[in-house]
Amino acid sequence: QVQLAEPGGGLVQAGGSLRFSCAASGSMFRMNNMGWYRQGLGKQRELVARISNGGITNYADSVKGRFTISRANAGNTVYLYLQINSLKPEDTAIYYCNGLVGWDPFASWGQGTQVTVSS
Repeated sequence: QVQLAEPGGGLVQAGGSLRFSCAASGSMFRMNNMGWYRQGLGKQRELVARISNGGITNYADSVKGRFTISRANAGNTVYLYLQINSLKPEDTAIYYCNGLVGWDPFASWGQGTQVTVSS
């Protein structure tokens, strides 16, 4: 089960920073990769950051150098974090986390957290 533990989104000015997290419970999350997705208004959901079970990270080109994904395992719970710096208006979206088998999400989607960046 994926639960967004801290809805740390909100309204932020361009150039600002945000950090938010989610908690995913279950051995499947512990054993697999994790990812942060986002979905802008009228757009498809896209994977923006991925972290393997071993800590290897991948980022979409649009967020490289500004987004940092990290994870911490505690028992069968994975705490997933996303640090966003130098926010841009185009980062405005609902952000979701999920577990990944390879590059594919496997859990039901949570509610996500809304991030709005004003120019």
